Amino acid sequence: MGLWNPPAENAPSNRSSAPFLLMIGASMISLSGVYVKLAHVSPIVAGVYRTFFVGLLLLAIAVWQRQRLWKSTRYFLLQSACGLIFALDLIFWHRSIHYVGPGLATLLANFQVFFLAFFGTWALGERAEIRLVVAIFLAMAGLTLIVGIQWDQLPKLYRLGVIYGMGAALCYAGYILTLRTLGSLDRPLSPVANLTVISIISTAFLASEAGRLGQSFEIPDLQSGVALLGYAIFSQVLGWILITKAVPVIRVSLAGLLLLLQPSLAFVWDVLFFDLKVTGSNIACAALALMAIYLGSTRRSGPEK
Repeated sequence: MGLWNPPAENAPSNRSSAPFLLMIGASMISLSGVYVKLAHVSPIVAGVYRTFFVGLLLLAIAVWQRQRLWKSTRYFLLQSACGLIFALDLIFWHRSIHYVGPGLATLLANFQVFFLAFFGTWALGERAEIRLVVAIFLAMAGLTLIVGIQWDQLPKLYRLGVIYGMGAALCYAGYILTLRTLGSLDRPLSPVANLTVISIISTAFLASEAGRLGQSFEIPDLQSGVALLGYAIFSQVLGWILITKAVPVIRVSLAGLLLLLQPSLAFVWDVLFFDLKVTGSNIACAALALMAIYLGSTRRSGPEK
């Protein structure tokens, strides 16, 4: 999962390199769940360090570029809502990672495409395409088969992890919609300025919640420190820079397909690093869900680029 999906300001002129950049970026962010799992801190504290490190970097960029960080009180309140929603997204997703593993947690979080599609159909009056209906059916079928048909017999924490994962998907959809609203207002701040403020606000929300629960902000060991830095720098900043530079210059369908590397590789890392036991049936069910995400994320109202 990423912190933003802003339009790229400087898309690469060489279209042939864009798919490669997108693959590298998706591979980087696929490691997000691994970093969270390797850091010996609570899910909330992991979120604190992610948004804190990213906020510092973005603030440095904003100051260097002399970008304006304040517009109005109303605008700041919308930024605050965006920051709160993203903080909740991280809390839910990080908890899901600890309960069901990086692979399934990342797959569940990618279900945000269906919440966005539902909002577009219900609130914005967009036409429900046949491919979207098929995608939702496939997603629900794949998810049911992955988590198990006999839901009541699953361990309590596993069920809770699935619920948290879906909560993360819902919050991430809300975050994207709120960020989109910010960008559509009259004379909005730049994407870097918006994300700087949102990161700082998210950090404040997460830190206050960790403090309320009495959780320590101490980084207990070198492994945790390296994991948290890698999470912020590689998965968050570099990964999404590559993605946002590549997406505008390649076909929507190809972008959607390549972005599936993120949840797909997340499952691979779960198997390699955390000994996730998978069967042929698990792989087939995950592939079904990935196919549904692809169909849902590449639907469009206009022609492909």
